[in-house]
Amino acid sequence: MPLTDVRIPTQDGTADGFAALPDGGGRHPGVLLYADAFGVRPVLRAMAARLAAHGYYVLVPHFFYRHGTAPLAELPEHIDQDTRPAVIGKLMPFVDAHTADRVLRDADAYLDFLTGRPEVAEGPVAAVGYCVGAVLAVRTAAAHPGKVAAVAGFHPGGLVTDAPDSPHRTLPGLTAEVHLGLAVGDMKPAAVEEWRRALDATGVDHTCEVYPGTQHGFTMADTSSFDQAAFERHWDRLLPLLDRNLNRG
Repeated sequence: MPLTDVRIPTQDGTADGFAALPDGGGRHPGVLLYADAFGVRPVLRAMAARLAAHGYYVLVPHFFYRHGTAPLAELPEHIDQDTRPAVIGKLMPFVDAHTADRVLRDADAYLDFLTGRPEVAEGPVAAVGYCVGAVLAVRTAAAHPGKVAAVAGFHPGGLVTDAPDSPHRTLPGLTAEVHLGLAVGDMKPAAVEEWRRALDATGVDHTCEVYPGTQHGFTMADTSSFDQAAFERHWDRLLPLLDRNLNRG
């Protein structure tokens, strides 16, 4: 699949990133894909290319662009339990600085860029995210009803908090179908129940399930949390979700 580097104008500067396109030209439904906290790197390029092979234009922005171009920290080729704390320690200041206001300003810019590409078909798009990217995907979908028709988040963090702007409090008005794929321990049962109640109130179709035997980060092949079976299960949930909502003739 063709991959091309992109620069996305935003209210606060220019976000670097890349896009993955299907072979053969033409126009295709758009997908905005948010990385995990480790950011844009080869494993994300491979995942975006796999998704593009199913007929989607996939945009992957470097959402920490305010702090510099990707990568912001040197990553080991394989992130294991020994190296993970040091890497997370370097990245957490960027995560903490990425406020809801910044997320929403950027989402406007990313969606404008995505829907303005000549390779992207008219109609709604999807938002997909991993780890912290799942929060970004939910905020994007909630802020753009009618434009984002499907949202999926995998091994998320921080979707239900006590904060006034907790993602689950932003859902009124949401029109997208939602799938949430949790690792064991990602959310406490009470938080899962509150998340489901918030989605029930919107009237949208939604699913939330724990992928058995998984650790946080199970989709990322460059980490020790990677779980091949759960990774394939995530595709089994994601691809039909996109097909139902983006390929309606």
